[in-house]
Amino acid sequence: MQTVTLNNGIEMPVLGFGVYQIPPEQTEQTVTDALAAGYRSLDTAAAYGNEEAVGRAIKRSGIPREDLFVTTKLWISDAGEDKAKRAFGTSLRKLGLDYLDLYLIHQPYGDVYGSWRAMESLHKEGLIRAIGISNFYPDRLVDLVDHNEITPAVNQVETHPFFQRTADQEVMRERGVQIESWGPFAEGRNNLFTDPHLSEIADGHGKSVAQVVLRWLIQRGVVVIPKSVRAERMAENLDVFDFALTDDQMTAVAALDTGASLFFDHRDPAVVSRLGNVALGS
Repeated sequence: MQTVTLNNGIEMPVLGFGVYQIPPEQTEQTVTDALAAGYRSLDTAAAYGNEEAVGRAIKRSGIPREDLFVTTKLWISDAGEDKAKRAFGTSLRKLGLDYLDLYLIHQPYGDVYGSWRAMESLHKEGLIRAIGISNFYPDRLVDLVDHNEITPAVNQVETHPFFQRTADQEVMRERGVQIESWGPFAEGRNNLFTDPHLSEIADGHGKSVAQVVLRWLIQRGVVVIPKSVRAERMAENLDVFDFALTDDQMTAVAALDTGASLFFDHRDPAVVSRLGNVALGS
């Protein structure tokens, strides 16, 4: 598996497995299948409600802990220095782990600075190998970087052919922050899987549209965490390291950018209010 080197020297797999919207009762078997397929990077979150199932699959796999890269995320209702430390402890317990490889602030709302102080402290204690953020636009990212000791290692944001984030990625690169894509397939919106431009590229390589999208992201230097509950799709999504897109093909995909989210705008006051009022159970 190819890796990227984060700003603190930690190696992160360029392709991992996400468990967003996988029901807890399905997650253990799904993650077990993903690990059997060869995934070694797993991405979950307190808000997904399936950390315990991920932890059971990890334990069941017998894979050495040092061979895995495990990410989870802090939710808004747990923001703040003291609450963030407690939430981290809860996530670690649910996952059945002694440390995390990557811990992210899930949304750029609430007491972000208190949460970041807590995460800096946990990082210094050796309980988290790298700390980062999710869904931060460049203005919020730069503000956080400029006023704190540790620069986020990762910013996980919506990134796919229809919302490519190239300018945002450049800001991250300048600040030493690794971009990571959530929703690399845009959940199939805009008819992604039957898009004629992507289909033509896929046919030329004997690959699927999904594989072309993942390859395009990886060639851009974007870490990806595709999700599937089907073992054959898991294997297909891993099989993207034996071909490369040409410059013309990269340009053809770039032309699909709409410059806007297909899900929600994190700067929309209604979205801020709605997400900020979602509280998690224990």
